[in-house]
Amino acid sequence: MYNTDYLKLSHSRAQEQRREYSMHENVQIYIKDKMPDGIDIQSILDKINLAIPSHLTSEIDSIYIGMFAEFEKMETNAMFKDGAIYVTNEQDDEQDLIDDIVHEIAHSLENPFGHIIYADGHLEREFHAKRMRLYEILKTEGLKPSLKMFEEPEYSTEMDAYLYKKVGYDRLNFIVSSYGLFTSAYSATALREYFANGFEYFFLDDRSYLAEICPTLYNKIKELHQDD
Repeated sequence: MYNTDYLKLSHSRAQEQRREYSMHENVQIYIKDKMPDGIDIQSILDKINLAIPSHLTSEIDSIYIGMFAEFEKMETNAMFKDGAIYVTNEQDDEQDLIDDIVHEIAHSLENPFGHIIYADGHLEREFHAKRMRLYEILKTEGLKPSLKMFEEPEYSTEMDAYLYKKVGYDRLNFIVSSYGLFTSAYSATALREYFANGFEYFFLDDRSYLAEICPTLYNKIKELHQDD
């Protein structure tokens, strides 16, 4: 008779020592540094495989999970570069890692599908209108946001710091949720983050809510989703 406890323990140890995985068969995953206890990489990849169509991972060759010097330089915990996603192994739970990977999958699509996402200017106009609404709300709450900063759609450390430190993400999340402006506080940071956060929301959260508050963004992602 087999000792089932021993078999379970052996399987658990084998999983902990495993360093390479695959996603949608064409994407290789490499574990550079030890993952926190309780995070099952295979479970995470299975969930992403179910959520994200394989054609939307066509720009990704590999995913590296661990700590990288670029994270500290760029003040980030994930990035897409030269066909690879790099994401930190320091995660609170499995959902955090799923969110990070799906967010970077979105960024991988911006160059090859820019003609769909950005070329007609419709997404930028929707984002700008929301930014201006947020600008007016913050003014009524006694803050003094810079109009020039709020009109700039590209990422800037100044805008990021203002929203994170001056406004505060707890307060900002309450505002954007109450007024139906953005799916999260970070969505307001820049046009590219507006797209990437919307992409996360489309595939991992309440798609109908995204369609309600960000119809242009929803339709852009829907077009990518169906463009197999």
